[in-house]
This record gives sequence, C-alpha cells and structure tokens, in this order.
Amino acid sequence: MAKLTLQDLQRLPKTDLHVHLDGSLRLETILELAEQQKVKLPADSPDKLRPFVQVGEECKSLVEYLRAFDVTLSVMQTYDALVRTAFELAEDAAKENVRYMEVRYSPILHQQKGQTLHNIVQAVLEGLRLAERKYNIRTGVIVCGIRHISPEMSNRLADLTVAFKNKGVVGFDLAGAEEDFPAKKFKDAFGRVLANNINCTLHAGEAYGPESVHQAIHLCGAHRIGHGVRLIEDGDLLNYVNDHRIPLEMCPSSNVQTKAVKKMEDHPIRLFYDLGLRVTVNTDNRLMTNTSVSKECLIMHETLGFSLEELQEVIIMGFKSAFLPYAVKRAMLAEVVSELKSFKPKSLEVKKEHL
Repeated sequence: MAKLTLQDLQRLPKTDLHVHLDGSLRLETILELAEQQKVKLPADSPDKLRPFVQVGEECKSLVEYLRAFDVTLSVMQTYDALVRTAFELAEDAAKENVRYMEVRYSPILHQQKGQTLHNIVQAVLEGLRLAERKYNIRTGVIVCGIRHISPEMSNRLADLTVAFKNKGVVGFDLAGAEEDFPAKKFKDAFGRVLANNINCTLHAGEAYGPESVHQAIHLCGAHRIGHGVRLIEDGDLLNYVNDHRIPLEMCPSSNVQTKAVKKMEDHPIRLFYDLGLRVTVNTDNRLMTNTSVSKECLIMHETLGFSLEELQEVIIMGFKSAFLPYAVKRAMLAEVVSELKSFKPKSLEVKKEHL
C-alpha cells in the first residue's frame, strides 16, 4: 500500500458532516474575543490556554470532554463573535479542501447576553456565507437540541429549525450527555421537524449502548447517526443500519478521547467499512481534539490501514450522505468523483523522480 502524507490528504476534496461550532475556535480568536468582551479566561496566552480547551487521551469520559466548552462558549455570546467564529471555521475547513461542511451548534447556549434565538442563527449563517463567497466551500447549519436540557427547549429549537428551512439550516440534531437522557424523551421535537420534511441526525451510540441508536432511528426518525461506535455491540441493529444505508458520522480521534473507544487500533470504522456500512469521517471538534479532516484521514491510513482508494470511497460516502437537495448533491458528486479519479499523491511523484 502506497504511503500517503498529510499534504496528500489535504489536497483531496472532502466533507465534514459532524463539526461543532463551539468546539472549533482558534486559540488566538478566543483570546481576542475575551479581551474585547472583558471575559476572564483561565489563561492569557495560546500555550497556557491550550490545556484548558484541548483534550488529550487522558480524558476520562464524554462528560469531562464537554467541560472544555465552558471556555469557548464564554466568548460566543455576541452577534459579531458568532459571525467571526463561523467564518473562521469555514475558512479553516476550506484551506484543507473541505468542499461541503455542516456546522452544528445549539443556539440556546449563546443567550447569556440576551441574544434572541433568531439572531443567533442569523449570525452563524452570515459568517458561513461570507466564507462561501471567499472560498470554494458550501455549508449548511444543523441546530442541536440538548439532551440534558428540557425536552420543551428542544421543541423550541425544532420550531426554530422549521423557521429556517431553505434559509441555510439543513437539519436537526440531539447532542449533549447521552447517558441518563434517552432520545425517546425528545420524540415531540423530532416529530415537528420530520413533519416539515427536514433532515434529522442524532448523537447516539457514543457514550451509551446500541439501544441509544435504536431509539434514534425507530423513535426519532434519524436519517444519520452521530458517532454510532457502540453499534458494534448489536449485530442485528448493525445489519439494519447497513441495509437501510443509514450513514454514520464517525469521528475517530474524538471517540478515543471521550473513551467511546479504548484506543485507535480498536476503532470500529475499519470493521464497519469492511462490512459495507456507509461511514463518513469527520472532526467533531477541531479545537478540543486538535484535528482536521485530513488528520483524521491520515490516522485511518496509518493506524487502521485504509488505502488511498478506500479513503476516496469514504470521501464519496460523505458527499452521498450530505443533507443537500438531490440535484445539488448529484452535481457535486460528479465533480468530486472526477477529481478523485485524476488524483495522484505528490509523495509518490517525488519518489518516482528519484528513481
């Protein structure tokens, strides 16, 4: 198998279907926004702040992982801050050749200074549109309900999702602490979204077992599953997901950090791919995990043995799984497939020159 470099993988067209806005800020931006807003941070330089927002493998659980968001959310409470952070996320993604990205976040977490839910969505859409005009990237927004906040609040967020249908919001999600907060309690929110023919995805099978995936699909109507690594524990449900081509939004590095998977060598994305499931590769949180889609692909290549051809197939599955209108998706896929067919790793070209 030809050895690929990070630079090779950065050149490939890619998607990022599972990335949290509040987990993907630049360190320098956090510091600048804190200074502008007079927000006190636990540190005053990038190197000193890094341990508070970047989670290493010593992280003990998803709950501990989520604590890092207290820092980022503290500076994301104004309209301008949301415009800037959304723009910079799309800019960072575009610079590694992500062509399509779905940015998810929960507007209710950005109301500490009295912003309306409507304005919070508008701000993020504005930032993403600015990036789309400047770079070769297309984006959409996924609004997140939060498991450990009341189902009634998720109903409000579902209504917000409906209000922004065809205006930049492409889906609805359920995020947050998975254990003790089952998806079935949020059936009403998903019912409202599905009644309006809007796409749904749920975090499931990350910090809780396959029954969480079962509820997401059969009680909440999920079109995709966020993470889903615990699906490996239920072969019958795994077959159902495979047979119905329900995509899995997989985030390998994040799964190791949150202890959804013990070590990278054990990550089920390899098995899922070999069984024919529709797997996609994503970042989850670029800042907290210190990653990019290209880095995740490199890990899959070096640790899990994915060849260039297999990675290209995973990339195509990402575009196929996008919450986009069929005609738009088809045109984008045709362009991407053409690029992938003609792609030649520069690392191999250099070797040939030395022969």
